[in-house]
Amino acid sequence: MRHTPELNSARWRKSTYSNPNGGSCVEVADDFPGLVPVRDSKDPHGPSLLIPDAAWSTFVESLKNQS
Repeated sequence: MRHTPELNSARWRKSTYSNPNGGSCVEVADDFPGLVPVRDSKDPHGPSLLIPDAAWSTFVESLKNQS
C-alpha cells in the first residue's frame, strides 16, 4: 500500500513558466522527499499530481533545453 502525503500544509509556489494573465498556471510544492506535488493554481482544492523527483528534474531540464 502506498502512502499519499498530506498536502493541506504544503507551501505552493507558482511556476515561472506560468502565464501571469490567468492562463496556464502550474504550482509545485517543496519539502516532499522523492516527490514533487503539482497542481493547477486556478483550482487549488482540486486534484494534485505526485511526480517522482527524478521525472520532474528530467521534465524541467527538457524545458530549459527548449529555450
